[in-house]
Amino acid sequence: MSDKDLRRYSRIVVDGVEQAPSRAMLRAVGFTEEDFERPQIGIASTWSMVTPCNMHINGLADEAARASSEAGGKGVVFNTISVSDGISMGTPGMRYSLVSREIIADSIEAVAGAEGFDGVIAIGGCDKNMPGCVMAMARLNRPSVFVYGGTIRPGAKRRDIVSVFEAVGACSAGSISDAELLEVEQTAIPGPGACGGMYTANTMASAIEALGMSLANSSAQEAISDQKLDDCRRAGQAVMNLIREDIKPLDIMTREAFENAISVVIALAGSTNAVLHLLAIAREAGVELTLDDFTRIGERVPVLADVKPSGKYLMSELIEIGGIQPLMKRLLDNGLLHGDCLTVTGKTLADNLAEVADYPAGQDIIRDFDDPIKPDSHLAILYGNVAPEGAVAKITGKEGLLFEGRARVFHSEEEALQAILDDTVVAGDVLVIRYEGPKGAPGMREMLSPTGAIMGKGLGADVALITDGRFSGGSHGFVVGHVAPEAAVGGPIALIQDGDILKIDAQNKEINMQVDDAELERRRSAWKRPASPVKAGVLAKYRNEVSSASEGAVTIPPAWDE
Repeated sequence: MSDKDLRRYSRIVVDGVEQAPSRAMLRAVGFTEEDFERPQIGIASTWSMVTPCNMHINGLADEAARASSEAGGKGVVFNTISVSDGISMGTPGMRYSLVSREIIADSIEAVAGAEGFDGVIAIGGCDKNMPGCVMAMARLNRPSVFVYGGTIRPGAKRRDIVSVFEAVGACSAGSISDAELLEVEQTAIPGPGACGGMYTANTMASAIEALGMSLANSSAQEAISDQKLDDCRRAGQAVMNLIREDIKPLDIMTREAFENAISVVIALAGSTNAVLHLLAIAREAGVELTLDDFTRIGERVPVLADVKPSGKYLMSELIEIGGIQPLMKRLLDNGLLHGDCLTVTGKTLADNLAEVADYPAGQDIIRDFDDPIKPDSHLAILYGNVAPEGAVAKITGKEGLLFEGRARVFHSEEEALQAILDDTVVAGDVLVIRYEGPKGAPGMREMLSPTGAIMGKGLGADVALITDGRFSGGSHGFVVGHVAPEAAVGGPIALIQDGDILKIDAQNKEINMQVDDAELERRRSAWKRPASPVKAGVLAKYRNEVSSASEGAVTIPPAWDE
């Protein structure tokens, strides 16, 4: 294949007399005469100083650009946004978190499409920019590689961001002093990288690697490490190989590849957000994926990783014993992965795993198949008169499989958090936090502040929480999110009243309120949608276009009549 054939998109921008103005502009940003004959590689960097997850990514982007140029391309770095879940958590700012996923996908698509990039490397380091990057790759369908920015190193005493949220509850309960809380706050976040447990960032990095869109072990490297720099160099070489072989994201992101991603998320006890994001990525890839696929796959895949938040270990400790590659090899050998799926290496998943060594003897981070944390999935998709379209529970079994209690209803996260901290919430309560869904919030806020406070108060085994919002990957306990239809569209969660008996049955995959149909109909006829907290701007646009959580909370363009 000639060099011109490799420049499928950039040649339209830079070839010919009529494109002299384009070349003039590019000369000013460093293009040489030879660069116009090279495939252009867009390096989508999510660098910013708004969060430690992304503060180092400028250096990674430069490394990827250099490597792609050395491999015969021309790397061009551009930026997209990031917002920090950890900083905005528990505030109105959290409404922008999930919305940012769509903005990131839109912005990468817009830049790559406008500039005529022949290939894309996207480097993400936080919960929403990672799926946003891969959604854009699916839309563009140009040779692409995703690079994970890497996990943070543990703080003092193996602390991380969830340690701080739970310390807030402990301080409120009188278990620790204000000075002890300050010491946790000052030592939990030692530097760059994504939150250190199997929270959403590490979960999605692992899912994307299993999907085939990043290189081996990209998901299991510390942010500040020689391995992560090498990952960027290899990505620069890999994207040029994909261009030469004409391998595109939709060749990789098949239904079987999504099933691989789901299996790995389950084995790792990953975040409930993976359900939302994998549904969204699949929609962009044109792959039919539903909530019920998580149930079907979850019936045969066990939870094997003893990792935070529900377990003991941090991502850095999993990295020390080999990362997720040996786990994937075990899953493959047990018939739980599709080995013939193509990956960004240009080889199949089975080829990539052929020479992977098993974990060292004596480690207890990844369990054997005959001694799982849980014999089936921790991601329970629940249905019932509370959630006719489904809800997502994160039940590892440590919380038990059944919870029945009286409803205590709140119309916002802030109301619920205050009730937890001032001891209004007591054992036997099922907290119902509603109007926090994709349209209701709008933006489907995460509930780490309430769940962290519940755990810090010592109520983790005695209180359940359900919401049409969602949970941070750091949340644990008896929690159910993504309740659909959401309250803002008149879903049954809007009809629950204080004192109603709620039953969450993870074994039978059910979530119900003990209220008869006639009473529910009476409540439904009296229900009125509350005024939205936003009137204009990006949140209003999102509210008007976003789909149900059961469909991935994606924005759906209006139909165009030909």
